[in-house]
Amino acid sequence: MDPNPLLPELRSHSILPLSPHHHHPPGRQLGRHLEQGSKWRRQNGPAKDRRMEQSPLTHQPRPEVFQPKIVRLYEALFKDDDDEDKPEGFWREFFLLRPDRPTLRRILDAIGPDDLVNLEVAQTRQLFARAVAAIRGPHGSQQQQGGGGPDGHALETLSTFFVAVLAKKYTNPSSDIIEVLAGLGGIDTVFADFVGALDATIRNGRSLEIREKAVEVALAVTSGAYQTTLLTYFIQRDLFPSVMKFIQDADTPARIIAPFTLVGLLANYNKFEFQNPYQMRLNDFVNEATIQKIIQSVGHACQSLREGYVAVQDDLPDGWTLASTLNMIGLGAIAPGGKPPPKPAFDAETAKKMFSALPKEDAAVLLGTYDFTHANKLFCHSLVMLPAAPGEEQPFACFISLTSYLLQHAHLSQRTTLYSHLCLMIFRLLIEDPILCKRLCSEDSKVAVRLCRQRSPYLPLVQGERIVATAIFDTMIDAINHNLRRRLDVGLYTLCVGILLRIISYMSRSRTRLQYHWAELFRSLLSLIRFLTTYASDIKELSHVNTLLDHVVNLLALGLSSGESFLPTPAAYDDLFYKVVEMGEVLVKFRDAYKLANRASNSIETLVNVSTHYKEMLAERGGGGAKAAATAKGRRTGGQLTSLQVAEVIKQGYETLSIQAKEGLDSWEKYREADERNLLKKMARAAVGDVKVLVGDGEST
Repeated sequence: MDPNPLLPELRSHSILPLSPHHHHPPGRQLGRHLEQGSKWRRQNGPAKDRRMEQSPLTHQPRPEVFQPKIVRLYEALFKDDDDEDKPEGFWREFFLLRPDRPTLRRILDAIGPDDLVNLEVAQTRQLFARAVAAIRGPHGSQQQQGGGGPDGHALETLSTFFVAVLAKKYTNPSSDIIEVLAGLGGIDTVFADFVGALDATIRNGRSLEIREKAVEVALAVTSGAYQTTLLTYFIQRDLFPSVMKFIQDADTPARIIAPFTLVGLLANYNKFEFQNPYQMRLNDFVNEATIQKIIQSVGHACQSLREGYVAVQDDLPDGWTLASTLNMIGLGAIAPGGKPPPKPAFDAETAKKMFSALPKEDAAVLLGTYDFTHANKLFCHSLVMLPAAPGEEQPFACFISLTSYLLQHAHLSQRTTLYSHLCLMIFRLLIEDPILCKRLCSEDSKVAVRLCRQRSPYLPLVQGERIVATAIFDTMIDAINHNLRRRLDVGLYTLCVGILLRIISYMSRSRTRLQYHWAELFRSLLSLIRFLTTYASDIKELSHVNTLLDHVVNLLALGLSSGESFLPTPAAYDDLFYKVVEMGEVLVKFRDAYKLANRASNSIETLVNVSTHYKEMLAERGGGGAKAAATAKGRRTGGQLTSLQVAEVIKQGYETLSIQAKEGLDSWEKYREADERNLLKKMARAAVGDVKVLVGDGEST
């Protein structure tokens, strides 16, 4: 019950507040309020007492989706009928608000290239100029920590702007893009100011996040305008010191990938047409700490790219564990840690399609890795010798591992083929350095390397640490075995066999013997000869095939003439002779199909003469020549010799065998980048395409 019986009446006339916590007025004041209330009722009557005036406020229905303020500003900026400059307040608010990048991209994508050039230039020029001004600041109290604030918002806006604008198909790309950004009369001033703002931000931006956003804008421009003259502004204004300063300051390997990729693209821009300043910078760079940070980040990138292949097909052989043993005998339920979750298994067609889309676009970092390897000896030595960080893989081991995955799938796409070539050229550059080749063949280089085992035939599994050169051997052999096609990739095979030739040439000269499954190496080379012979009509007209033929023949001839200097045991040496004798008839057909006897650059007669020598010896023993070696199964069958008897004949044949090998079998031509000009141009275009995808994905998030 209400403690004051007068309160309900007072509340009905809104004389007192409705709050129950309101303090009651003193008695005299309360009487005065009651008197005023009675007077109001006498004058207005009960009808007027109940009537209320209609509120001037109208109830608006709640919108289903709230439109951000920045979206309304985008729409206001790109109105069809509005060519006037926006006021200062518009732009201040524009860059204070967080960008809605997907919406801005949709608005810009909806404008055709002709409309953008002819109708929207006022808006695009305003946006570009105002964004550059916002990057330069100052921002005063508006400045925020991290990547926010007007400068951060301007960088994000420009990144999306360039991705959308530079992707359009213009009639005259260079001049049309200049028209969109500033016009022919103002482009020098405006774009130079823009590049200067990026340079200053990358070098000394107020946070790593802001500096990273500036790198993203530079990547968007570099990849989008790669085929235009616009990129000359990045050549005239050298960004290399600023990018290296950012790499030096970066706190994680992931932050280094984008700036190093940027260096790779800029260093390849028209580098065969003029002296590219970024190439000279790479050549002169001697900051070892920064180089090591780059190599660590490349190692992380290679590991991440490899995981893309493993996600499609996990090829890691199961090692012995207590859990696996218990599972094998049916006691998996008591295994520690429980049963691991099953990994998805894809059918062959799905897996092939997924492999064809690999490697991921981050592989563009390999372009800069190649250029640094080609230009800088310190980078080469650090790449090979940098040890693994605690709990991580060695960077060079990650690079070898990724290369093995690329090479097993090189035939699936042109893009994968190009990246495979690039990795092989890096190997070639490293191996042609005698100091590094010695290191790769030494016990000091031992490291564990995960090699691809996603396609048969498989090489023998080597677990634990191994000498790096043997891991490279396996990688090259796998490439030879898994890319045999009638339209043979002659360049890839020439690189693979050439790398084997260079390492074995060093081993022969230095009398370095390595424990290795040499039988697999020689079997693969002879299988390649068999394939080349079978499809000679398709292959012999391919360009540069003669170099490949010479490499294969001379490598086998080097093994026959100098095998005792690098093969670890007499048995390995005997096995090579056995395989050559076994291939006797094929070698003759191979020589005749490619007319190798007419060229002095190979030692095909060495192989044929060795085979003929033993064929005659075996015929004298009643073994039927080369067929005896080919069909020996460890026992005498009719007139055939056993494999042990053939091996004994081979040993005896050394006494009467005279190997007339050509001089210079262990020599090779040093790498010349100009010889790979066309391939490197294709590689640069592929890397540019990958960076376009990367920055496009980044602006949509």
